[in-house]
Amino acid sequence: MPQITVDYSEQLADAFDRKGFALALHPLLVDVAGATTDSCKTRFVRTEGSLVGDGAGRDGIVHVMIGLLPGRSPQTKARVTEGALDLVRQYVKPAEGLTLHASAEIRDLDASYRKSSDA
Repeated sequence: MPQITVDYSEQLADAFDRKGFALALHPLLVDVAGATTDSCKTRFVRTEGSLVGDGAGRDGIVHVMIGLLPGRSPQTKARVTEGALDLVRQYVKPAEGLTLHASAEIRDLDASYRKSSDA
């Protein structure tokens, strides 16, 4: 915990500094949500064939989903998602004429959540 999944459209593959984003997001989660750096795990999923509206525009999509153990206040969750969106804007440099659609959400991990790490 936190379990972070970042979906991004293929149009942004060359414009998205994914490592830089994750390395900036992890300290945000430590400072705002009380996570530890070593517990932050981010994976990036490149999506193909995304479409916005009627498909007439040139659009890129980034969606950040952060899974946290329950107990954070709505205000804390909002601070994290707002910070994540700020970071998306910093670490995605879309091409001229491409509209960036960014979103972020936090979900509470289910009580069944378990993890394992083998060194």
